[in-house]
Amino acid sequence: MLKHLTTAAISAALLGGTAIAAYAQDTITLRATANSNENDEDYDGLVVFKNFVEQASNGAIEVEMFIGTQLCSNGAECMQGVADGSIDIYVSTSGGTSGIFPFVQVLDLPYLMANDRVAEGVLESGTEFVTTMQDMVEETSGGAIKLMTIGNTGGWRNFANTQRRVETPADLEGLKIRTVVADLPQELVRALGASPTPIPWPELFTSFQTGVVEGSKNGITDIMGMKFPDAGLQYLTLDGHAYMGALWFMNGERFNGMSDEQKRVIVDGFYQLQQATFASPKRKSIEAYQAFQDGGGDLYVPTPDQKAMFAEAAQPVYEWFQQNVDGGEAVYNAMTATVEEVEAEIEAQREATIQ
Repeated sequence: MLKHLTTAAISAALLGGTAIAAYAQDTITLRATANSNENDEDYDGLVVFKNFVEQASNGAIEVEMFIGTQLCSNGAECMQGVADGSIDIYVSTSGGTSGIFPFVQVLDLPYLMANDRVAEGVLESGTEFVTTMQDMVEETSGGAIKLMTIGNTGGWRNFANTQRRVETPADLEGLKIRTVVADLPQELVRALGASPTPIPWPELFTSFQTGVVEGSKNGITDIMGMKFPDAGLQYLTLDGHAYMGALWFMNGERFNGMSDEQKRVIVDGFYQLQQATFASPKRKSIEAYQAFQDGGGDLYVPTPDQKAMFAEAAQPVYEWFQQNVDGGEAVYNAMTATVEEVEAEIEAQREATIQ
């Protein structure tokens, strides 16, 4: 797959050399897609990106938004589109691109980032973690694809199920938990004593109804947006095991063909997009949690000791990731080092304010 991506990018470069010179003189139109809907954080981010880029470039750069599956239907197809230049910008979760860039699954490692403030600091442009991820994407794709920023799509992943309240890892024992096809989420579910069951997202509602699966790892806005409580998903544990990172990719040739001034506009636009996606889930989750409880849902917040039990049970996943995922050790080390640095900065800021 990677060789195919690189070959496609080289072919595009050979065929499109004259196109770069042409659009440098004219209005640049960027085709941006998100396989979501207008209620999603990805859409919110793209609206902010489009508005900023078009204004900051004084109309020299236009952004066309394609929401849903108008340009491509899945992660592999969409990433191929980015590599060959038929798509300029695409956003995906780690699960959607792990087949191409397996190391992005580091975002699914559980309990590494404690809260929004830590996560947002870790994902800030220029940190060791983000720079490492960008370099690895560039190298793996042969320069065909650039990782521009990492935002959020849905807040935090929590365990939800149709059977019982989950207070400790022991309460997950034997439950059939829906995961994506990627290896890491399945390893996590196994480590916690449950049974991972890969199910396509569109089939999940029916799978809850029929008992094919009994739980999932999702954010509250996704749970309520898909009306999963109507299918029996009535127990939600706010363990916050993974920040739902959104990886924003851009065609490398397209970006590199711009002037330095245009590149600055794009980079700043992705910063604005990132900030919008950080904020959006916080606002939407307030109403979503309330709706979940109003509908009879059981919402449980683990105590610090109970959350420590979840983190301890998940320890084998860290070792598995470093040993079995290409680039796993390097990106894991970059992540943990950045988390430590950000946590120290936050504590210093707290102390300075308190004094």
